[in-house]
Amino acid sequence: MARHSYWAQIQREQQREQARQERAYRAMLREEERLAREAERERAREDKERKRLYVESRAADVDAMNRDLDEHVERLSSILSASLTVDDHIDFEALKERPKIPRFAPGRIAAPLPAPVLEPPPVPTGLRALVPGVKRKHAEAVAAAEADHEDALARHEQAEGERREALKQAQAEHESAVAAIWADAKARNRRVDEFRAAFEAGEAGAVVDYFGLVLTASQYPDGFPKSHKLAFVPESKQLVLEYDLPTADVVPAVRQYRYVKTKDEVTEVARPQKERRVLYADLIAQTALRCIHELFEADRRGLVETIVFNGYVDSIDPRTGQPIRPCLLTLRTTRERFLELDLAQVESQACLRGLNAGVSRSPAELSPVRPVLEFNMVDSRFVEEDQVLATLDQRPNLMELTPGEFESLITNLFERMGLETRMTQASRDGGVDCVAFDRRPILGGKIVIQAKRYKSTVGVSAVRDLFGTVQNEGASKGILVTTSGYGKASFDFAEGKPLELFSGSNLLHLLKEHADMEARIEPPEDWVDPGPPE
Repeated sequence: MARHSYWAQIQREQQREQARQERAYRAMLREEERLAREAERERAREDKERKRLYVESRAADVDAMNRDLDEHVERLSSILSASLTVDDHIDFEALKERPKIPRFAPGRIAAPLPAPVLEPPPVPTGLRALVPGVKRKHAEAVAAAEADHEDALARHEQAEGERREALKQAQAEHESAVAAIWADAKARNRRVDEFRAAFEAGEAGAVVDYFGLVLTASQYPDGFPKSHKLAFVPESKQLVLEYDLPTADVVPAVRQYRYVKTKDEVTEVARPQKERRVLYADLIAQTALRCIHELFEADRRGLVETIVFNGYVDSIDPRTGQPIRPCLLTLRTTRERFLELDLAQVESQACLRGLNAGVSRSPAELSPVRPVLEFNMVDSRFVEEDQVLATLDQRPNLMELTPGEFESLITNLFERMGLETRMTQASRDGGVDCVAFDRRPILGGKIVIQAKRYKSTVGVSAVRDLFGTVQNEGASKGILVTTSGYGKASFDFAEGKPLELFSGSNLLHLLKEHADMEARIEPPEDWVDPGPPE
């Protein structure tokens, strides 16, 4: 009975232990499940956070793209105002070179070589000094040490001499290099001084180079070609600028970027074509005003009285696929009139209309306008001087023609240009007066032509007389041609009227273009103009 009770107790303990282990196991399973669920929730939270951060980063990228887009459009819209606070004058002294002279750095040859030191053998002492022959051997060692020292001194002196010679040569080479740097800088600076003197004297080449620097220094947004051609006509103090404008593509086709979260895509909202056309038309108008502003502001000596601006764009004709270069904007303005403008307040396109500019009716569609003055009508003496000098003696001088020859020349020229001419009475100033007819419908009509062989600038009175003749004759247009040039008063009077003023450079171009005649204009020293000067 007692044994049965004992085994029963053991079985109960085993059962209790087994039950405890089962509970512990189930508890472990529950804990593992809890931890797994917690890990899954953590992964879900992390995944959600990653997705949130990703969406935020994509949205931030799109916001940055929109800011860049808005800033670019703002820069395009403020082309003119951005230049008004900039001093466009080129300081000739700033063009001079201030050379950086390299420091003389000879390296190890700069320091003297250490001299050899005599180190005699130690003198025997104590009992060693009493050993026979020690003193003799010591004396021999001292003599050998002294001989070695003498040899070392000789080698040192030779090496030191070589070092000093190398140092002297290095110094000479450095001084020669410094002298060359200074000579080059002085030569460059001398050319700057010559450039300044030529500019201040109003020499055409220097004037063109100076204003070329002004335009090149002007900072524009990306997408602007920044190419130009300049010519200066000293007789009329007229600066002619052919400027390359950006294409309409410079205005972004996108108005806004959007992030579509559900598709994880960035989509574009197109900028309406009408808005792009308006922005582009305003852009080229501001660019023209800016260029003229920069040129006049940079001209502190008042060398330029009149500026002609022709704005071109290089593109492809969508109808033919061929390259085209239409003129989209053209105007002529005088310093006096332009400086009356408050460019910080003007509306660019209205300002151009006030200046009687010719502006494309649809710049984005590349609708051209006729330049007020073709660049190649500027006297080639101021563009390709070498070619002119090579043929100078072979060309007839218009100033040496007889009045009858000059009359026939002008008459034949305009006949070659497609007009029917009829001479009138002889001009009182030795020039040519004739009436011509343009038979084209709508655009044609009666034209009064006057030509004057002058050395000095044609006076505004001649332009007034021409306008009076146009009115008296009931003509549609008046053309005044001269072998010299015109002042700003003449251009001011002719502006907005049916008058065209051709200078000597224009006349040379017309003769070459329509009569295949290479001519020149060189008044004799004793030439006296028959009419009053400007």
